[in-house]
Amino acid sequence: MDWWIVVVGFFGGLIAGGMNTLAGFGSIITLSILMELIGLPANVANGTNRLNTVFAGVTSTLTFYKKGKLNVSRGKWYLITTCIGAMIGVYIALIVSNEQFKVIFKYLIVILFFVLLLNPKKLLREFTEDYHPPLYILIPVFLLIGIYGGFIQMGMGVVFIVTIVLLGRYNLVEGNALKSFIVLVYSVLALFIFWWNGLVDIKAGIAITLGQMLGGWLTAKFASENEKANLWAYRVLLSIIVFVICYYFGIFDFLSTIF
Repeated sequence: MDWWIVVVGFFGGLIAGGMNTLAGFGSIITLSILMELIGLPANVANGTNRLNTVFAGVTSTLTFYKKGKLNVSRGKWYLITTCIGAMIGVYIALIVSNEQFKVIFKYLIVILFFVLLLNPKKLLREFTEDYHPPLYILIPVFLLIGIYGGFIQMGMGVVFIVTIVLLGRYNLVEGNALKSFIVLVYSVLALFIFWWNGLVDIKAGIAITLGQMLGGWLTAKFASENEKANLWAYRVLLSIIVFVICYYFGIFDFLSTIF
């Protein structure tokens, strides 16, 4: 790889690590680098991207844990259900096209955007409530979220956080901590499966992973110590969703033809 690809990969990973830890969608950056700049096939880029996710997950999860923001025992059903779904998603990723799933997701993200606008107070709750949703609701919802995360990962953080805050009544910071841990667990399994099938480019993955680890650590540290972390997480989340809607629906392309 050329040196400039390493530099772009590092700084792209730095931004992606911060995005993934605070909200999500960092994979938009890393997948674009892997496919467009480095030139990996889509399925290899999908597998290689799990390497970044694993190492960034280790960094952010440890930081949240040390700051007392991670409660694994309380989130065990979210962990079990999401990981089972993720393994189903990985299997799907090995046999079908990513594009089919992206079509569904781009309309889902529009729905999430209006949820964020209509009910910001619930997303900005100061404390995590002592509430456990019924298993007949929790299991199918987080099974589907896990399937998406196992399939492509991109945007899974946003879906997970919005759902666990609204359904599980977590605050954004503790919801982020649990999301980081769960993504780490199933990403280790997913990485092994992709690697076993020859769909991981180790050299390309390392170029991005180092930046993503640093970005994840810095952002988790900020989110754990800053009193207004919930507000900033909400703002970043909303900004990312607006960007993604513009990206998926070709608004940027349309504006480029005007200007």
